[in-house]
Order: sequence, then structure tokens, then C-alpha cells
Amino acid sequence: MIAYTTLGVNDMDRSIAFYDAVFAPLGAVRDTTSQTWTGYVRAGDRGRFFLTRPFDRQPATAGNGVMLSFLAEDRAAIDAFHAAALEMGGSDEGPPGVREGMNPVFYAAYVRDPDGNKLCAFVRK
Repeated sequence: MIAYTTLGVNDMDRSIAFYDAVFAPLGAVRDTTSQTWTGYVRAGDRGRFFLTRPFDRQPATAGNGVMLSFLAEDRAAIDAFHAAALEMGGSDEGPPGVREGMNPVFYAAYVRDPDGNKLCAFVRK
């Protein structure tokens, strides 16, 4: 249903380095690069993900209650996603692990990017 998603960023170079690292374990690659519009795609997915400078030229801010979640192939990819996020200046919002009460089993990790946007990588296995 979602064709593409955009996240506002304040420092495109820093964000590119962060997202290149955290998306690698999830199989996504950067296919568009500029200082105002940078995009990622994963083979077989129709949806796209873009980093952008806000159109109104005001500072990008994280939305309260907003989170983007990315489907991973396996638990190892989620562990790598989380480690890469912390290594690249992100912050921990919930380490990799099984989330109780979910059926089937929900294994996930939660981070914030350098601009404060909340992200999740998960698998139901």
C-alpha cells in the first residue's frame, strides 16, 4: 500500500553514512544520492525509502509517535542492524530480542537515527 516514505534529515552526509550501514544487513541499497534527496530500495520490494531536506527549509524534527519498521530476513540481520545503528551515532530504543505476547514470535530491535527518528527492524520467526 505504501509507495514511498520520506524522512527529513538535517545533515545529509551523516544520514547517508547511517542509513547505508543500517540498511546493508536488511538488503537495501542506496540508488539515488544528492544533498536534497537520497533514496534506498530493496530487490523485490515495490516501496522506496527517501531521506530529504524539508521542503520548507526548516530544521527536520522527529514526529512524536512516529516509527518506521523494516522487515528483516532473520534475527542475525536485526542484530547487525542494531549494532550498525549504534556504531553510526544512533541511539538504542530497545535491544534485539523477542517481544513477549506476540504470536508468531516477534523478534525486533528499536533505534533512533542521528536526527531522532525512531526505527525498528523485525522478523516474525
